[in-house]
Amino acid sequence: MPEPSTRAPTRPAEVEAALERLGLRPARAMGQSFLVDAFVADAEAALVGTRPGEPVLEVGGGLGVLTEALLRRGTSPLFVIEKDRRLARHLRATFGGEIEVLEGDALELPLPEVVAAVGNLPFSVGTPILERLWEKRVPKVVALLQAEVAERLAAGPGSRAYGRLSVWAALYGDVELYRPVPSLSFYPPPAVSGRVVVHTARPGPLPVPGPAALERVLHALFSSRRKMLGNLLGRIVPAGGDPEAIARAAAWPADWARLRPERLPPTAFFRLATVLSSGAAAGPGGAPPR
Repeated sequence: MPEPSTRAPTRPAEVEAALERLGLRPARAMGQSFLVDAFVADAEAALVGTRPGEPVLEVGGGLGVLTEALLRRGTSPLFVIEKDRRLARHLRATFGGEIEVLEGDALELPLPEVVAAVGNLPFSVGTPILERLWEKRVPKVVALLQAEVAERLAAGPGSRAYGRLSVWAALYGDVELYRPVPSLSFYPPPAVSGRVVVHTARPGPLPVPGPAALERVLHALFSSRRKMLGNLLGRIVPAGGDPEAIARAAAWPADWARLRPERLPPTAFFRLATVLSSGAAAGPGGAPPR
């Protein structure tokens, strides 16, 4: 099968030549490892699945392999964030008015209103970029991440990968795992492989009073994940509160005290955060509810 035609370099030698022309060396501090597999880029663009006229945000345009795949599928308007000034100039020169380049850090720039976001995220900062897109409530996020991180996002209760990040992803929506991406699909090849994931945003309001309330719960319970919940819940119960009563109010299972945090589904943490935020954790005068 022939490779999809592209204006962006898709072979290691082409990438080397393009970087040399731009006076660039991949910066490990910036997580720069460029996708050189046009088939992976085309698969990501297909997962975005928008129609012309529906705005899309690409995070980290790089040398434009994914940008070209998106344009080939008629994606428009297309906003592309690129932090490196030389790469931003390269993208403007290559694609002209077909895209709008937003030059700066994806963690700091104002984000446009879009129906989908997609990106080959730097393995070093992929998680905080994702979290910012979730907080923005972007309806669909397609991301190529470090495989281990992708599996943590999609993990369910009881698995070794399940933890704080799994619950946090579930707060904002649903995660599906797609194709694995070997390290040789990048230049220079990173030490680990990647995987494509799709996050679909939860419709309507979040199931907690506020993300900060849930963050406090997850930090307290998953920071000592090998301990039983009976030894952990007291850490976040207000003075005078009764952990047993709070667990009942959150509809936790009867044997909750003998379970570890990774045994509970995300909804159990959502309900706990809601109970703790509602003031129902303690009765009048600080006495626990009965």
